[in-house]
Amino acid sequence: QVQLVESGGGLVQAGGSLRLSCVASGRTFSTAVMGWFRQAPGKEREFVARIAWSGGITSYADSVKGRFTVSRDNAKNTVFLQMNNLKPEDTAVYYCAAGPVLTSTPASFRSWGQGTQVTVSS
Repeated sequence: QVQLVESGGGLVQAGGSLRLSCVASGRTFSTAVMGWFRQAPGKEREFVARIAWSGGITSYADSVKGRFTVSRDNAKNTVFLQMNNLKPEDTAVYYCAAGPVLTSTPASFRSWGQGTQVTVSS
């Protein structure tokens, strides 16, 4: 129902920052939450952050709390992930996702972007 396009990934040094963007289009009426997930080679996809579309309540994985900030621009159907103080452990493909309920479980999200690579060098 929802088409998602991520952008903003790249190569940064440890301690640097990146801001990811995700633009949603299509049938967004039933979207209650926008989430960010990441997947490193050989590892399962893991939750990073989420934001409620209405109300803006946020949630973060412990590994990124205090370093990452998720935000939204409802008028532009866009969500952002500001990533500060990046660490090599943050290296992964980052995915934007949309879902109908407030959860952090990947299976609960019904629409996914194609992913954008984030690489943090030491």
